[in-house]
Amino acid sequence: MIDASKIRNIAIIAHVDHGKTTLVDGLLKQSNTFRENQAEMSQDLIMDSGDQERERGITITAKQTTVYWNDYKINIIDTPGHADFSGEVERTLNMADGVLLIVDAQEGPMPQTKFVLSKALGLGLKPVVVINKIDKPSRRISEVEDEVSDLFLELAVDESQLHYPVYFAIGRDGKAWKSIPTDPSEPADLTPIFESITQEIPAPSVAGDQPLQLLVTALQYDSFLGKYAIGRISRGSVKKNLPVMLMRANGEQVASKIEKVFTNRGLVKEEVESAIAGDIVAVTGIAQAHIGDTIADKEQPEALPVIEVEAPTLSMYLGPNTSPLKGREGESTTSRQIGDRLQKELETNVSLRVRDEGIGFVVSGRGELHLSVLIETLRREGFEFEVGRPQVVTIEQDGVTMEPVEELLVEVGSEFVGTVSQELGQRRAEMKKQETTTQGTTRITYILPTRALIGLRNLLLTATKGTVIMHSLPHGYQPLGSKLQKIRNGALIATEAGTTTPYALQNSESRGRLFVGPGITVYQGMIVGEYNRNDDLDINVCRAKQLTNMRSSSSDGTVQLTPHTQLSLEQSLDFIEDDELLEVTPKNLRLRKRYLDPNERKRHAKK
Repeated sequence: MIDASKIRNIAIIAHVDHGKTTLVDGLLKQSNTFRENQAEMSQDLIMDSGDQERERGITITAKQTTVYWNDYKINIIDTPGHADFSGEVERTLNMADGVLLIVDAQEGPMPQTKFVLSKALGLGLKPVVVINKIDKPSRRISEVEDEVSDLFLELAVDESQLHYPVYFAIGRDGKAWKSIPTDPSEPADLTPIFESITQEIPAPSVAGDQPLQLLVTALQYDSFLGKYAIGRISRGSVKKNLPVMLMRANGEQVASKIEKVFTNRGLVKEEVESAIAGDIVAVTGIAQAHIGDTIADKEQPEALPVIEVEAPTLSMYLGPNTSPLKGREGESTTSRQIGDRLQKELETNVSLRVRDEGIGFVVSGRGELHLSVLIETLRREGFEFEVGRPQVVTIEQDGVTMEPVEELLVEVGSEFVGTVSQELGQRRAEMKKQETTTQGTTRITYILPTRALIGLRNLLLTATKGTVIMHSLPHGYQPLGSKLQKIRNGALIATEAGTTTPYALQNSESRGRLFVGPGITVYQGMIVGEYNRNDDLDINVCRAKQLTNMRSSSSDGTVQLTPHTQLSLEQSLDFIEDDELLEVTPKNLRLRKRYLDPNERKRHAKK
């Protein structure tokens, strides 16, 4: 069994797209974790195993892997870079003793860099800085070093945290150096990073001879052994068939037994007889375990502090589909099935909150991306449901209603600065800083209410021809402001059920932007487009051309239609207003009015 002094627990933290997962790939490959002929040796983003992670090119859930280098066992935790998944970062940092902070040599520290570093320093973790992508043509290494230094001065909770080693890397090529290389194309590998982890990250400070304590930090499932409870052993040791006490976060104690113990080797779990304090393990047999619970010695059960996760900022209604097309495309459609699935999601998704609301549920999360990933996951699992417009989660403080506020960083070409400023001005954003980057773009920092972010990304992408880069970060709370003005135009609403015809669509094109093409099944109250004006308009998109004796169906030739706009899930969520819903099925996304009958809509509009 390996000695605790030879164990290193390290989390890889960074802003989105600064190269965390790519660097982990290099560490896996260069530590001889895989055989030369294994498929992983030719793969990229090995740790991003989920379908959505590969499609979106982002890390959504924190992953843990283990590599062996010389005599050392290195447990590596790859964390997400998006603020929406910061709950994943918060819970997994509890397993680490140090962090590799990856910073892009061109972009420098970004909003999420600040967030994850403040969490790591607050937990007293030892930082190692890696300035990555130093082969970029527009790199600015010395400026980035200064910016990182300023960030540490701002966030450090202890003077010792201001003394941190800096390394330089090209993660994609698996190269790293202790000082800036004169020729990055020369042969190199990640040995400096391995040496830094083993020499500068401390070994876990644990008591191996004390009664067992293990904080459950993650959960996994498989169909053979059921639930795996994953966490770092803070005290004592675990072994197969060990009787333990599960200390629930609510104070309840449940007598249990550890059946099997696993540690990681690369991407696979390896069954072991026992594991010591300081190591990260997965244990089976404790079916009632939840994230935040403590697995403790049966004779001396003592609970560890529960993981504190920041409160959700956005919520939305999610309930069974109530449209005329309900039950046609999904396998799981009932309120009970949706509720059971959401309860299962709560076990692993620590930032999520769910409460009952009539026949449906109110689901609260950390942002639009957090919620849209959940919706897409349910959709791919065969669920059919409807969701409402995202709303901010307010809190009461000294009798005052407070709303969440975000810090927004926007980077855009100088020709679009006016457009961005005008749009954010309408949303009551307060500009804090504006600077020109070395690439000639303008970087602007705003403080604005979280609700003002809803729908902003897609709008700015359109206004800047897809060139805007924007990142947001929670920035506390402020008293709830007045309602924001409606910025979107009205909707084109189908007046009758049926199948859309080219003839009817051609007549409707002049009214606005259509979301449906010919041959699509629609129903009364379904939104089929965006009107050119502010109010809604009822239109018939199923009307067929009347044929007479003088006309045959082919006499007028082919109808030429402008291609319709196909909205993505995120665009659909951004589009809907308070009186509208999004119908989500495994095959389709449909926008609709909450009240399908026009008379009922008018009646509720007057209230």
